[in-house]
Amino acid sequence: MTTLTNKRVLIVGGSSGIGLAVAQQAAAAGAAVTIASRSADKLTEAVASIGVNTRSAVLDTADDTAIERFFTANEAWDHIVVSAAQTPSGPVLKLDLDDAKRAMESKFWGAYRIAKAARISERGTLTFISGFLSERPSASSVLQGAINAALESLARGLALELSPIRVNAVSPGLIDTPLWSKMEEANRAAMFERVAASLPAKTIGHPSDIANAVLFLMTTPFATGSTVRVDGGGVIG
Repeated sequence: MTTLTNKRVLIVGGSSGIGLAVAQQAAAAGAAVTIASRSADKLTEAVASIGVNTRSAVLDTADDTAIERFFTANEAWDHIVVSAAQTPSGPVLKLDLDDAKRAMESKFWGAYRIAKAARISERGTLTFISGFLSERPSASSVLQGAINAALESLARGLALELSPIRVNAVSPGLIDTPLWSKMEEANRAAMFERVAASLPAKTIGHPSDIANAVLFLMTTPFATGSTVRVDGGGVIG
């Protein structure tokens, strides 16, 4: 495995949840970390929580011009992680078409824009965060499964196109992140308990579990075109 010491790491969507956990672990491993998201306030809080070797950049993955400007103004990155996404959910027959388009725009096209504009060092990496619904679809989240599958396919294709840059995806199951904070606490706890009981691992995931997998892909020179599933056994359960 290679080291992250003094490597330049960019986490798009690094101000909370999985992205923040990746930033924390990369910084702890000695990387020079930059976190990017749309919210300056969240970025300020996140940088304070990470500590040393961390800076931030306000960046909207829907803004082509801003993305191009950002990468032109910065040196090539050693590792880039794309975790930013806002994806309205629901059955296809009930989900508003505009909401469906926004979901695809955020998670797939946002990652696509980053991949297209990014400057990455020759032996660097690009890692997407997808989701296990790509392999085990849900009748109530059909679009999310399709978007995740498209993102994983994009990673495999880019691993060929961008070689020797390594491109991979990490596919989480249910993770306890701020995404669920809008639920009432009792309902959220009941859902987590119910899902945990149904999984072979008998627990739900935490952002640090996904960050572990991301750092593995960053530091393993033989890993490319891979999707690493970290789902508690959700696909096989």
